[in-house]
Amino acid sequence: MSYSNQGSGEDNIPLKVIKEISFNVLSPDLIRKMSVMEVTTSETYDEAGNPVKGGLMDRRLGVDEPEARCETCGNDWRRCPGHFGRIELVRPVVHPEFVKPIYDILRATCPNCGRLKLTDEEYKRYSERIKRLKKHWRALSDRLILRVKKKAAARSTCPHCGAPQPKIRLDKPFKFYTESEDGRLTRLDPVSIREWLEKVPDDDLELLGWNPSTARPEWAVLTVLPVPPPQVRPSIQLPSGQTSADDLTHALTTILRYNEKLRNAIESGSPTTSILDLWDSLQANVATYIDNELPGGIQARHRSKRPLKGIAQRLKGKEGRFRGSLSGKRVEFSARTVISPDPNLSINEVGVPIDIAKELTVVEPVTEWNIDLMRMLVVNGPETWPGANRVITPDGKKIELKVRRDRSELAQQIQPGWMIERHLMDGDYVLFNRQPSLHKMSMMCHIVKVLPGRTFRLHLAVCPPYNADFDGDEMNLHVPQTPEARAEARTIMLVQNFIVTPRYGGPIIGARQDYISGGYLLSRKGNVLTREKALFILGAVRENVQLEEPAIMHPVELWTGKQIISTLLPKDFNFTQATSFKSTCSDPYRCDTDEYIVVVNGYLATGVLDKKSIGAEQVDSLLHVLVKRYGNEFGRRWIDSMFRLIIRYIDIRGFTMALDSLNLPEDAMKKLDEVKNTYIKEAYELLDKYYKGALEAEPGKTIEETLEDKLAETLSKIREEASKIVDDYMNKESEVYIMAKTGARGSLLNAAQMTAALGQQTIRGERYRRGFTDRTLPHFLPGDKGPEARGFVKSNFRDGLSPIEYFFHAGGGRDGLVETAVRTSQSGYAQRRLINAMQDIYVAYDGTVRDSQDAIIQFKYGEDGIDVSKSDHGRLNIDEIIRRVMTSG
Repeated sequence: MSYSNQGSGEDNIPLKVIKEISFNVLSPDLIRKMSVMEVTTSETYDEAGNPVKGGLMDRRLGVDEPEARCETCGNDWRRCPGHFGRIELVRPVVHPEFVKPIYDILRATCPNCGRLKLTDEEYKRYSERIKRLKKHWRALSDRLILRVKKKAAARSTCPHCGAPQPKIRLDKPFKFYTESEDGRLTRLDPVSIREWLEKVPDDDLELLGWNPSTARPEWAVLTVLPVPPPQVRPSIQLPSGQTSADDLTHALTTILRYNEKLRNAIESGSPTTSILDLWDSLQANVATYIDNELPGGIQARHRSKRPLKGIAQRLKGKEGRFRGSLSGKRVEFSARTVISPDPNLSINEVGVPIDIAKELTVVEPVTEWNIDLMRMLVVNGPETWPGANRVITPDGKKIELKVRRDRSELAQQIQPGWMIERHLMDGDYVLFNRQPSLHKMSMMCHIVKVLPGRTFRLHLAVCPPYNADFDGDEMNLHVPQTPEARAEARTIMLVQNFIVTPRYGGPIIGARQDYISGGYLLSRKGNVLTREKALFILGAVRENVQLEEPAIMHPVELWTGKQIISTLLPKDFNFTQATSFKSTCSDPYRCDTDEYIVVVNGYLATGVLDKKSIGAEQVDSLLHVLVKRYGNEFGRRWIDSMFRLIIRYIDIRGFTMALDSLNLPEDAMKKLDEVKNTYIKEAYELLDKYYKGALEAEPGKTIEETLEDKLAETLSKIREEASKIVDDYMNKESEVYIMAKTGARGSLLNAAQMTAALGQQTIRGERYRRGFTDRTLPHFLPGDKGPEARGFVKSNFRDGLSPIEYFFHAGGGRDGLVETAVRTSQSGYAQRRLINAMQDIYVAYDGTVRDSQDAIIQFKYGEDGIDVSKSDHGRLNIDEIIRRVMTSG
């Protein structure tokens, strides 16, 4: 790692800035230099329970016991960083992670002279090209190095010394062999490999992609093994009083035992086969210590048959150090429970159960302004909400209130400068998150509202950014612990700042389902309310609103729903928008059928509220324009008030779908039968043409594919025609029709499936194929390609399906569930890779988008510098800006 020192201001304070980080290989000399002792025995503790001298828990390596002191640095377990030891291996062993690079070098170099098997001319040419490319095009230089390895490995004679070159064979995970011309294999032991690698000159190594100043290949054949300190592999005390060693300590103990056995075998002159077996065992144990998931089935196991975790297993994967402890980790001051809806909350709020509020704490300093409140919280203690769990004195001492009985006396001792760990209270700022977190609105700041119950409560309009529903979803709540973190959360992450999403410049927070149905029913023509109902509905609004004169004076005073909605619109607001019911009317100002929303000076003159005007994810809607013109704070207040008002209205009116909501007149049912019979007949005519050989194949398709396309097209017309008939004939007061037409839930296609025909069921976008031999079910004749035999459901949900139709429908549903599950995992992994690739890209102070190398990705963010969340669907509407400036002037 290298630093650059920069002066800073008049004081000339040196600042250390990291310029680059390089990863090197430890040489045997460096391992010996950095170690404080040689580990010589596999014993860890003696009979008295003390660490054995020269063992793996020797106190010179560091201490992990509270009462002990390190014999190297003299610090206790809190301050001792730990110190490395070493094991001097009797015979060298191959490092398992360097097997592939060693194999490449052995194939590309000569065992006799150690030179790279390139001619002088080739050597010079490649050397110059690699030096040039390394400066500017790292990826190209890597590709050129691969070409060098390939060319050198293909040579059968050394161009330098003329020696014949044996073929190198690798028997994974770590055994190397040379193959002679007659096919005989000779084992290359680690000593021979090391001697071969030592012969390779530095210049040749550079051409093979090695940096010999920081990594020589012979260092990958270990002669000395570093032993990490006990801090890396702490022992744990079992309830029985016994000490249980860490997996790494277990592995190192085994290595020491085999090392000792090998030394004794060599010194006592044991047979060569016995020595080679012990050497192989030492090699295997060192390899599994480093990586216990090597190919070839070699795995070190605990006595319980559980595989030991090697160093590689600690680092890689979801539970490893990088992803498990650095990228994401378990945290304190967080809670998780099921979510439930609460339309009475503000979109900024989150309902927190009292039990959670008593457990999560916020550190609050005592001041002369809050001392009385803090004393009251201390007296209440942990049992009563609001209370406190701990008191921290000015000298840092923590007093647990759970064990204190004289809390009143302690409360009187409290002075400014003390700190209180108080319960979570109304008005605190917290972070709320639902997984999977796929965009920035998956984690937002909410204001706490402590409520009874066992669930987190959430406003229904905030579901879309979290993609949350209330069928058992759980969410996480995090409490920021510092004033800076709370201020940052409130300023940047508060829910109201994300009503308009930066993804497409439209409101992601908005009405769904009951809000849309209720908004339509309240605002539609002919809906009138008595004074009592009007005031009751407006009572849901927590704003200061004025009820205007009634629209109808005699014989009873009556107010329209449009008047109630108008009380919440700003008096200078003018707006026009087509509704979902637009059909023939083209002039909004001459239309008396509620096909257009027309707002004049804050009064809703015509139109109905539906998904297009107040729904989530609708661009340039009534809600979107209100938020853009009057700001996030007004948008939050308007959503809170309007949506509470709508829910109160639909509560007193009632809205229930029943079976009679699907009733159609006799004429409609006849037309539906005609449509079904017509297109099914067409389908059979197509089949007839196919069987007679009269069907012509479309360009680029077989006759079978052409038939399937035409059948799919013909049968899909049944649902299309049925949707039109339902639109024409269904009762306009039907709850199903209202939900489908306003965009609250479902569509006319769903209504057609309930009343007309369910239609073609598909597996992976095709009609049913698989099942029994040459037929989908035994109920059909072999080779039957007819609609019913291949998953077409003629019946509807209201009248019920036949068993065969039900089977096909269940198969189509199963396919949808499987497809969703598969797509979720694939898109999750794709997103993870994308984020990893893009995580260092940022907008610099000069407005350019750059990466960690300061390379320019874009000269302006998004090529136009526009903040999408403050734009008109990603663009600047100049006409609108000029119009507003002119009107306000």
